[in-house]
Amino acid sequence: MKLFIKPGAGSFAPHIVLHELGIAHEIEAVDTKAGKTASGADFSALNPKGYIPALLLDDGTLLTEGAAILQYLADLKPELQLAPANGTLPRYQMQAWLNFIGTELHKYVTPFFLPGASDDWKSVARSCLERRCVYINQELQNRPYLMGEQFTVADAYLFNVLNWFRFLKIDLAQWPNVAAFHARVAERPSVAAALTAEGLKR
Repeated sequence: MKLFIKPGAGSFAPHIVLHELGIAHEIEAVDTKAGKTASGADFSALNPKGYIPALLLDDGTLLTEGAAILQYLADLKPELQLAPANGTLPRYQMQAWLNFIGTELHKYVTPFFLPGASDDWKSVARSCLERRCVYINQELQNRPYLMGEQFTVADAYLFNVLNWFRFLKIDLAQWPNVAAFHARVAERPSVAAALTAEGLKR
């Protein structure tokens, strides 16, 4: 399978998970502005949405949207418990975390990377991010990961988004449990492998 990426962007979480799983895969960078892959292919012809992540399966099927890709990958090796079993309450709780991260964190980072985004918009977004981090800090008070003792794909997604906070000049230290979580996940070999593969420094 092939994961289309933009180094350090929203494709980083599924890239971490691929290394957690130890599944053979390719990655190919995408210039989303130009709509071209590193090999010169027309990315919009492959994925009309025009953004990453996108996972090309061995049978030619393209899977898009980070939360869907993360769960698909986790279910390839259920014995690793990167997602609770389908149909169980913990699975829906993990899906709630994925939705929360996507709509209440990822969404509010977007204006900081959009040319022309107003200062007012950024101010509102920053305030929302800080309020959500207060909540996450409370949730992580007595557990190492979002779902408890077990690292899941939701943790990979949260780590991915928290990585961007340094570009926003938001210091995670004001939420000690969030900062500890970020440091904990950063030490996973899968993170180091993904960073290396994407040409990013630790």
